[in-house]
Amino acid sequence: MMTDEKKKVNLTIDGIQVEAYEGDMVLDAARRAGIDIPTLCYHPAIGPIGSCRVCVVEIENGRGLPASCVTPVREGMVVRTNTEAVREARRTVVELILASHPQDCLQCERNGRCELQALAMRLGIRETRFHREKEHKECDTSSPALVRDADKCILCGRCVNMCADVQNVAALGFAYRGTDALVTPMFERGLAESKCVSCGQCAKICPVGAIHEKEEWQKVADLISDPNLHVVVQVAPAVRAAIGEEFGIPAGTPVTGKLATALKMLGFDAVFDTQFTADLTIMEEGTELIERLKTKGPLPLITSCSPGWIKYAETFHPEFIPNLSSCKSPQQMMGAIIKTYYAKKAGIDPDKIVSVSVMPCTAKKSECARPEMNASGRRDVDIVLTTRELACMIRQAGIRFQDLSDGEFDAPLGISTGAGTIFGTTGGVMEAALRTVYEIVTKKPLG
Repeated sequence: MMTDEKKKVNLTIDGIQVEAYEGDMVLDAARRAGIDIPTLCYHPAIGPIGSCRVCVVEIENGRGLPASCVTPVREGMVVRTNTEAVREARRTVVELILASHPQDCLQCERNGRCELQALAMRLGIRETRFHREKEHKECDTSSPALVRDADKCILCGRCVNMCADVQNVAALGFAYRGTDALVTPMFERGLAESKCVSCGQCAKICPVGAIHEKEEWQKVADLISDPNLHVVVQVAPAVRAAIGEEFGIPAGTPVTGKLATALKMLGFDAVFDTQFTADLTIMEEGTELIERLKTKGPLPLITSCSPGWIKYAETFHPEFIPNLSSCKSPQQMMGAIIKTYYAKKAGIDPDKIVSVSVMPCTAKKSECARPEMNASGRRDVDIVLTTRELACMIRQAGIRFQDLSDGEFDAPLGISTGAGTIFGTTGGVMEAALRTVYEIVTKKPLG
């Protein structure tokens, strides 16, 4: 009888008997056994790369020091992960990387969260024996969402693999060889000229500060201090379940009330909940679906709430463009309302209003910069901050987020049904719209 069950393999790692499966790598087997082999290029989201050579080990009767992330286990294998030769090899590899890496940790966006920095500390590297001059490359700031600093790139290949193999975009790749090698968009152009969809997964997976989100929180702090401006903020549903983690609160814990309080303490003139326009999106996309069903319009209807997906469809699958909803995303709906309805009701010149949004996705920075996002006759959303940027703002202000009492968003644009909460989960937008369509069509409440 055919079976998909993998064959078990027995090996010894640092004197410990370990059971693994055929096809496993030594690194995986070691970690399951409680042995932590250091890595730099390896990441579980993209699998083994084998470029950095930090995870080298000794294998009895083997040749050299193979990288454990790309070395398959085999029956009877004897592995040593902490010999003098292994430790020296790892230190040498990291020192060679540091030899051409900028020594500006205190100014780096990833200071305190840098994997290279942490690895050097772990390996006891306090000074380097090597030094190599590297051709300086200007930072690529062409993208509204991301910044590339090639000087800090360690050629680990994580961003290249993530962009090509996981996101299926392939906006980044390797160019040249040897000491001239670099990671770059095609023809060394800026990200804005590439196929990049601003999803930000490259920045998320980069171990150093070679690519990161374009920070604008300090700019927002300065604008709040200007007495001639009226700075308004809106917050996406997903942020309330994510920002707590930045302050030691368990991941996924809703901190809606604390978030509203923190934003008011930061000095925003009005604090609104994007769930208000999430409700509008539900109604608009639901109505659009009903209309397409009646007129036999393009189906299935695909929500337009994800700007990364919109750009992906426009670039790689234009055949799906007719299926996209014609509605703006909740962020852009709220931006338009703030610069029109809210401005009129509050008696404020729209040109004096700065519309800020806090979103979970770097692609939202690109979305607000699209030329068509000016329903109010001016840019509807001026600045987008990520959840992490808002956390930086809160820390700089000395606000102890975890100790805050619960506040409320401002009415009326802070009021919502709560259906928008499920926008924070995959498929949540269309689920909410379909619930509404069901009740409209059947005239029955959803039980």
